[in-house]
Amino acid sequence: MSLNNSLTGSGQDLTGSGNRAQWEDARTALKPSTPTRKPKPPKPENAITIGVSARVLFNMEKEQHIYEQQGMEEYIKYQVEHETQPFSPGPAFSFVKALEAVNTRLRELYPESEELFDVVLMTNNHAYVGLRLINTINHHQLFIERFCMTGGNSPIGYLKAYHTNLYLSADPVKVREALEEGIAAATMFTPEKMAEVSETQLRVAFDGDAVLFSDESERIYKAHGLDKFFEHEKAHENKLLDHGPLKGFLEALGKLQKKFYGKGQRMDCPIRTYLVTARSAASSGTRALKTLRSWGLEIDEALFLAGAPKGPMLEKIRPHIFFDDQMFHVEGAAEMGTVACHVPYGIGQRVTKREIIDKETSSAPK
Repeated sequence: MSLNNSLTGSGQDLTGSGNRAQWEDARTALKPSTPTRKPKPPKPENAITIGVSARVLFNMEKEQHIYEQQGMEEYIKYQVEHETQPFSPGPAFSFVKALEAVNTRLRELYPESEELFDVVLMTNNHAYVGLRLINTINHHQLFIERFCMTGGNSPIGYLKAYHTNLYLSADPVKVREALEEGIAAATMFTPEKMAEVSETQLRVAFDGDAVLFSDESERIYKAHGLDKFFEHEKAHENKLLDHGPLKGFLEALGKLQKKFYGKGQRMDCPIRTYLVTARSAASSGTRALKTLRSWGLEIDEALFLAGAPKGPMLEKIRPHIFFDDQMFHVEGAAEMGTVACHVPYGIGQRVTKREIIDKETSSAPK
């Protein structure tokens, strides 16, 4: 049956004025129920840009092993031969999905605004591998339109061009390079078993010293011990801490939170932030909270643990991502199923044997 016959019945004309309403109803019924086009990505200068490496967005352990054992040519050959087989999700996958959920809510409230998250896939993979990455992104229905594939060269030089607010990678050397360029960055680790996280609310947890704040207070602790640290914090409780490498990302989250607050959705905000610090509230918490307030930043929940392990608290929070400068806390969080990221910044960092090995193989696909 033709469309024309289905609308005109037995030769009756429906184009007259008396039947226009029926025509409009029929045309509306035939429209697709879902949009046929993806929303346009925001301009980089307006967006909150998150750069993620292929190895944290997807699970590429098998492919990485092929590269390390058999070399680049076999790696590329394997990727091309398997380009129709999508990668499984990696540690950053749920975080990216949560960013997209926030964008959906923002577009509903502010249809014309470009203040949105924009995810850029930053990888030094060869362009040949790009086909498998694109197929994987489409398979998982991710909204990632911007790629940076550098064919063996470091992608770090492109981060500023993309106006990157946060860079996540599995390579600690690349992360250090990004931090040296003044870009918020962290090395992401994969827990053996990742905890289930919210699909409707983005949850981000931060350590304080050497993450949101500078490492000033940590330097006192490392040099003079805990008692001197407490004395120093008490004497300087009205002196604001300097900013750390992740302050700008918290600011970006707060800016989007206020857009929801402006629409009366404070209690239903799809972004929630947490401060999870080893500081004690009474002895050293005042300075941290005063600093955040002076910056005009709101933390939804502040947990002062006074040296207690962070893992159990993070297991309760179930954040999509947790940032800490101490590997002890990163490992403890990962053991509890939290996707944890190491921020290699400040006095607490030491060059490890593993990092030297990583640097020697830094041309590996990321």
